[in-house]
Amino acid sequence: MMSLAEKLYREKTLPFEELKILVETEDDGVILYLRSRAEEIRDESYGRNVFLRALIEFTNWCKCDCLYCGIRCSNRHAERYRLSPDVILSAVEEGYKLGFRTVVLQGGEDPYFTDERLIPIIEEIRSSFDVRITLSLGERSRESYERLYNAGAGRYLLRHESITASHFARLHPPRQTLDGRIKALKDLKEIGYQVGCGFMVGSPFQTSDDITRDLLFIKEFTPHMVGIGPFIAQQDTPFASYPNGSASLTLKLLSIIRIMNPFLLLPATTALATVRGKGEIEGLGYGANVIMPNITPKEERRKYRIYDDKAYGGLEAAENVERLKWEVGRLGYSIPVDYGDSRVVN
Repeated sequence: MMSLAEKLYREKTLPFEELKILVETEDDGVILYLRSRAEEIRDESYGRNVFLRALIEFTNWCKCDCLYCGIRCSNRHAERYRLSPDVILSAVEEGYKLGFRTVVLQGGEDPYFTDERLIPIIEEIRSSFDVRITLSLGERSRESYERLYNAGAGRYLLRHESITASHFARLHPPRQTLDGRIKALKDLKEIGYQVGCGFMVGSPFQTSDDITRDLLFIKEFTPHMVGIGPFIAQQDTPFASYPNGSASLTLKLLSIIRIMNPFLLLPATTALATVRGKGEIEGLGYGANVIMPNITPKEERRKYRIYDDKAYGGLEAAENVERLKWEVGRLGYSIPVDYGDSRVVN
């Protein structure tokens, strides 16, 4: 087992069956080795820096009906909202004053936010603040991606969720396909975005084979960022009774992803913080180097319930950024006022 971990460290990949063994292992010694090597590689690639992104969840309307998501279109219990352009810009200003130099505009696939409505917001942010703009708006047409890129958005997050077509289909309604998701990711990269993909750990019906295929897809696709976090059930979805994903497995997978992809930006996600107190801090010890504090106005932040018990008032909240800096500082990390650009070269 340890020889496979050492081989992964040397070669940065493994054949499917060997990688699957590491995905499944619960050997503490092997996990500690993976963790140590991941920290070493992260420090060589980025130093002891933790990059912050100001997350603005600006709409929880969504035309999609993903079976795991609390803002799915068929959920009649969701309290819907849309932030106005002025409120979005006010949140960006607040984040800028706190030292954030990347903002993430995230929302459901909301038909209201057409290119004609989004482009002026993006242009105003770019003209008013020295920040990088990341979008996380789901699948759109290539032409839309191009227009938003030309307006000033340079990064895009779109989790692939599962590279196994049969598993992807069990998480999504028929309108959404794995082929469509992969096409969108390729379009984004070809246009010039820094692109993020990723998946839920422990989602319903997921197997270790599925996870292994996801890891190998990430290696092949070479995204600029990867976001993974444990699946967390939401009470108003068809998966309400399914168990949450494992924080321990998520942490191990962070290390494996870092070893396989040294120059990735790798967040410790809010989902990890939700299932494991201060999980965003613990994730740094497994190779992560990004935290995304939430700067959405508090009332709307509460309504963005993609899963139950979502953390939104602790270290993952932008208003607690000074406490976050103290927490990471005592572990030997620093939070620079920095764009935090990916060092992946495609």
